Amino acid sequence: MIIKQLSIFLEDKVGRLAELTEILAKNDINMSAFSVADALDYGILRVVVGRPELAAQILKEAGYSVKMTDVVCLAVPHQPGGLYKALHILSENNIAIDYMYAFASNVDSATVVLHSDDVKHLAQVLQDNQMELVKSNKIYQV
Repeated sequence: MIIKQLSIFLEDKVGRLAELTEILAKNDINMSAFSVADALDYGILRVVVGRPELAAQILKEAGYSVKMTDVVCLAVPHQPGGLYKALHILSENNIAIDYMYAFASNVDSATVVLHSDDVKHLAQVLQDNQMELVKSNKIYQV
């Protein structure tokens, strides 16, 4: 239930994100979810990919600063209040979310990528409360 996510520091420069995605494409690495946050002179790309270890290696060889972290991918109903139930459960269990990002893959469900300081506990609490976690075999490429 734990998914590997890459955090990649990008120079604030035109074309840098295109260059990175080209590297992933040329190495047949699929991006399942991503978020870009900006700072003064750089951005942080957080991305869930089909081959995280290979992507990290290739990007490091290309000169990118890459960090791999554990996250949880939660499937929620794609409707008003769909995310509330999970966040309420986490709040009731005193679990703080460091960051999250989401995407709706179809009309019925959305996927939320969550990170906290104890991802294993986060995953366990969600599972104990019958919340649906996305398994790595649904994201990772074979």
